[in-house]
Amino acid sequence: MIGVVALQGSFAKHAHSLGSIGVTCRAVRSEADLKSIDGLVLPGGESTTMTTLLQNEGLWEPLNATLETMPVFGTCAGAILLGQQVDDDRVKCFDKIQYKAVRNAYGRQIESFTTSLILPKLNYHDFHAVFIRAPKFENIQQGVDSLAVYGPEHVLLRQDHVLAASFHPELTDDATIHKYFVDEIVLKYR
Repeated sequence: MIGVVALQGSFAKHAHSLGSIGVTCRAVRSEADLKSIDGLVLPGGESTTMTTLLQNEGLWEPLNATLETMPVFGTCAGAILLGQQVDDDRVKCFDKIQYKAVRNAYGRQIESFTTSLILPKLNYHDFHAVFIRAPKFENIQQGVDSLAVYGPEHVLLRQDHVLAASFHPELTDDATIHKYFVDEIVLKYR
């Protein structure tokens, strides 16, 4: 059972991607929803709004405690929140993966783009990646493993039980990265 934080952003698309590989999902909107899940997805959306909603709904502290050991996959804004720090004081970070996120580093909404990525550690060579106001990851610390790059930038990172993507894999019909999260992180850490 994978929980998908469902306060804002592309949570339904993540549930669809996970469902396509036979994984049952639960919408997470309260502390009670965190019980009996084996992993969690923090979707893309808008990181300042997500910070506010998580705090207003009383989810910030329970989620922070849960993420100490629970496998988690953050995409775009979710990846920003998982990081160690961010370039915007309005955004609060969980500090679960060691990098600094730079918000909207690839440009504004109108500058969104798609590209093909090679995922060598996943034995996959043509992942269609969707970048929408995507963050860049800087000051990546030792122990953080890069699973994909776009030019010189690391765009898919893993540290122990945490997976972070600067792009939106849920906006494609390809569940390769979701399957990796379940098979290589959730099943091995729970």
